[in-house]
Amino acid sequence: MADEATRAVEAILMVAEEPVEPQLLSELLELSPSRVEDLCAGLAAAYEADDRGFVLVRVAGGYRFQSHPDLAAYVERFVLQGRTARLSAAALETLAIVAYRQPVSRAQVAAIRGVNADAVVRTLEQKGYISQVGFDPGPGQALLYGTTRLFLEKLGLDSVDDLPPLAEFVPGPETVEALERGLGARES
Repeated sequence: MADEATRAVEAILMVAEEPVEPQLLSELLELSPSRVEDLCAGLAAAYEADDRGFVLVRVAGGYRFQSHPDLAAYVERFVLQGRTARLSAAALETLAIVAYRQPVSRAQVAAIRGVNADAVVRTLEQKGYISQVGFDPGPGQALLYGTTRLFLEKLGLDSVDDLPPLAEFVPGPETVEALERGLGARES
């Protein structure tokens, strides 16, 4: 039978709307942070061993329950039934720029994208994926944007350091050369 601390972790995480930081769990349970980490690791392993429909994960600097990844198709059907709101290609592109270049200004996003990004930045800010994180120390002191905890939650990341390296998405020099040769042949 589970001890009271383990049950308390489960109860707190069950009602939490956002990931709960280990330090907060430590304070609430009056246990050391390392003990809380051990409890969470044990729970996560037990749920995985039992092949449950949910998992305990560490995201956005804290712990939360979420559906098991291999059941995503069922959950997606349930959650998205009747909804079609998805981020546009422009919003996804802008979000990627903010995620990898943060802190970044609207002007910097526009320079990278090659188009005005004001409306897309406003949309991402309204949805809670990005927020103002400071001001550029240069002339004009432009607002700087960065990603939010909600962004990390939605992507299942503990921090932006967990984003895949950009090199995985950039073609190698031989691919670029082949593309240039192919495009050059068409222009002639």
